[in-house]
Amino acid sequence: MILDIEKLNLPGVPEERPLIIAGPCSAETEEQVLTTARDLAARGFKIFRAGIWKPRTRPGAFEGIGEVGLPWLKKVKEETGMLIATEVATGKHVYEALKHGVDILWVGARSSANPFTVQEIADALKGVDVPVFVKNPVNPDLDLWIGALERINQAGIRRLGAIHRGFSTYDKKIYRNMPQWHIPIELRSRIPGLPVLCDPSHIGGKSELIASISQQALDLNFEGLIIESHCTPTKAWSDASQQITPEILDYIVSKLVLREVGSTTESLNDLRRQIDNLDNELLEVLAKRMRVAREIGQYKKENNITVLQTARYDEILTDRIKHGNALGLGAEFMSKLLKGIHEESVRQQVEIMNK
Repeated sequence: MILDIEKLNLPGVPEERPLIIAGPCSAETEEQVLTTARDLAARGFKIFRAGIWKPRTRPGAFEGIGEVGLPWLKKVKEETGMLIATEVATGKHVYEALKHGVDILWVGARSSANPFTVQEIADALKGVDVPVFVKNPVNPDLDLWIGALERINQAGIRRLGAIHRGFSTYDKKIYRNMPQWHIPIELRSRIPGLPVLCDPSHIGGKSELIASISQQALDLNFEGLIIESHCTPTKAWSDASQQITPEILDYIVSKLVLREVGSTTESLNDLRRQIDNLDNELLEVLAKRMRVAREIGQYKKENNITVLQTARYDEILTDRIKHGNALGLGAEFMSKLLKGIHEESVRQQVEIMNK
């Protein structure tokens, strides 16, 4: 996958990792915006974010202050020198934000899930040179995410990036949005050079999870973080539980560890060679298993037996997960692995049945 992208080239912002974008979930009052921005600027943060328009899950929630808040962001820029960023969800949002000097735009998760909405935003961006980030869609659909990036890029936006904010799930016991890290990793593999930020605030949904999620993102070589920071989080009008004060944000960032990228030692190379050899052995074992599955498929064909044997599959799943757990392998991983193997076995048996 090749997009026509350039470096972000953000004025006054150092290019080294991690890039940090910080500020409240929503612009609520001029005082709240300026107080938060001044504190962040004093601590060395260079990019201020605040939601002006807020797409909410249910009616009745605070849906953003609207255009009246844009002059507040402009004042932040004039007073502190910080770059300012906000979310846009319509062509009109793009026009109003740029009119008020907003430096960075992002397309939210609900918007990126709708190609019509993304195209409207893209059309409004034609002829404009502004950095634009695209958040992942609410559902784990990599092609939909890439499609949104393509639409923005085809509008002429070269300074393009992505934001990983996790994926919606019914089960919210730990995370507000499941990270599913393999999806942004695959995105980076398919679009080399694309800057990807992590949004630990929306992934965690709880302020106490921000530090650990941020570190995990940097360990996976993300370019930076977009974090919700509010002068008084407990009084926030939206998403109070996932916002932190500038002071706490500063502390978290100061404790983040940046791993070396690309540097290896001979001992690490040796361990990687072991991984390569083990992967090859795994593939050979899987190939042998599929050969047996095909023999079973041939037997079923000759004896007029259906391919899918639900009771047998359930028995295998239960037994193998239990055995995997005893070997230190997680139940969720074992379930996904076994389901993938089973699906391939069924595919091959169906192929034999229909010859």
